[in-house]
Amino acid sequence: MRSLNRLKWLHAFEATARHGSFTGAAQELGVTPAAVGQLVRALEDWVGHPLLNRTRSGKARLTLVSEAQEALADISQGLDQLESGLNKLRGRRARSVVVITASQVLLMNWLMERLNRFSETHHTIDLRLDVTERLMDVSHGEADLGVRCGKGDWPGLAKTWLMDEEAVLVCSPRLAPPEKTTCADWLAEQKLIHDDTPHPGAGFPAWDEVLTALNAPTPRESGLHINATAAVILAALSGRGVAIVRYALVKQLIATGQLIQLHPDRRWPLRWAYYLVTPQDAVMRPEVRLFHDWLVEDVRAENSPSAQD
Repeated sequence: MRSLNRLKWLHAFEATARHGSFTGAAQELGVTPAAVGQLVRALEDWVGHPLLNRTRSGKARLTLVSEAQEALADISQGLDQLESGLNKLRGRRARSVVVITASQVLLMNWLMERLNRFSETHHTIDLRLDVTERLMDVSHGEADLGVRCGKGDWPGLAKTWLMDEEAVLVCSPRLAPPEKTTCADWLAEQKLIHDDTPHPGAGFPAWDEVLTALNAPTPRESGLHINATAAVILAALSGRGVAIVRYALVKQLIATGQLIQLHPDRRWPLRWAYYLVTPQDAVMRPEVRLFHDWLVEDVRAENSPSAQD
């Protein structure tokens, strides 16, 4: 009777033998060096004796014992045949999959266009989306990587900075005549949309702070309170009032004329930023690394001074 566990042991052992280290094998297999070591030790326990000579110094810290050297060729050939068989099963329709997690509002208003551009030039990689606010999707390995906005202090995750964020004022073009887009008195006459979504540590501005900064009088109408950022943006799009929103989430809507930015010379920097997050101890598979690096470059190119001129 075959044991699939033994295949894992052999895979880890063969990679370790080729690289001469658990670290090199871990990078190839996409796991941690400790995990590779455990698999090799399990194989050693099964055969009843050590397969590797372990040293604390030198270029090759791990070398094969004589019995293992004799068996390695057969093991490598067997693994190659298994890989060949698997490729035949997959055939020409073989594709790589990258699972990405992001919040709904970020996906709809910022990420989706980028995913489409990536897919247009990387036809053999499938991007699958996990739309959620939960960071545990990444830290528990349920997703390969995630795009998050926050202070960046997430335990168990490695992060790559993408860009900073700021708050701006927006409303529907149906609501604001062109001559009123920088008028503080007109602003005070509008219904103000309050985003009650928690923004811990972001320094997200309240309407009182914004009105004071613009020297605007006390608003005459009662405000509209909404506890979801996506709904705040929808309310602004439908002409329900004026909203304070994160710029990245409405940049495309402003560019296409669906929203008007009021007082465009005034922005409120946040202490939050956008990050690409991955499991802290995991080694990224090649297709995940490809998407990671592509997205970092795409965002930074878009936000470079030359791109904004």
